Amino acid sequence: EVQLQASGGGLVRPGGSLRLSCVASGLTFHDYVVGWFRQAPGKEREAVSIISTENTFTYYTDSVKGRFTISSDKAKNTVFLEMNTLKPEDTAVYYCGLRRTDSVMDKLVIPTAPGEYNYWGQGTQVTVSS
Repeated sequence: EVQLQASGGGLVRPGGSLRLSCVASGLTFHDYVVGWFRQAPGKEREAVSIISTENTFTYYTDSVKGRFTISSDKAKNTVFLEMNTLKPEDTAVYYCGLRRTDSVMDKLVIPTAPGEYNYWGQGTQVTVSS
């Protein structure tokens, strides 16, 4: 059974930094996409950053470009999200999702909708406040 463990959230002041980690276990396949999503109270879950473990693409939503960096360590089945210059509007529960990529199209099309992911971690709270 595939399981995702997200960690690294916390309380930080505006302008601060956090590094989130998403560790996948129980994988029986090699190729997949990992996406970081966030959900603030009363809002829908939105894609923040996505990476293909085959390095065919990375994605950032406009509001985090230049501030967040996604990376992966495939040998450790781990994806990181480095978040710098954090703003109060970044406050949310952050989730990592995993989508298996079996076809050529899967490897080229960036999945930004939560429904496109097969597995989810439990979420980690990020609060940016002075």
